[in-house]
Amino acid sequence: MKLLLVCSGGMSSSIVVKAIEKEAVKTGLVITVKSVGSGEFAEELKNGWDIVLIAPQVRHRAAFFQEAAAEYNVPVAIIPPQGYNPLGGAIILAEVKKILN
Repeated sequence: MKLLLVCSGGMSSSIVVKAIEKEAVKTGLVITVKSVGSGEFAEELKNGWDIVLIAPQVRHRAAFFQEAAAEYNVPVAIIPPQGYNPLGGAIILAEVKKILN
């Protein structure tokens, strides 16, 4: 499964990507996670992603991201603020599982 994390482009996204990957290993999920800034999002979306994750810092642009993702039939989840941290992998994957079920 390929997860595209849309963020503000700061260093926190790499910490969150590692948290997601670590939790995926624990649960047996095979995933690829990539973080991109909101400016790179539209171009990266063309590369075939299964789910788009929206970081709390850019949730004010959620409608834009959801509209763009809908063009490619890619579901979108907004990461809750309490999940956007080094220990938030389980919270984020719970959002992903909601989409999958």
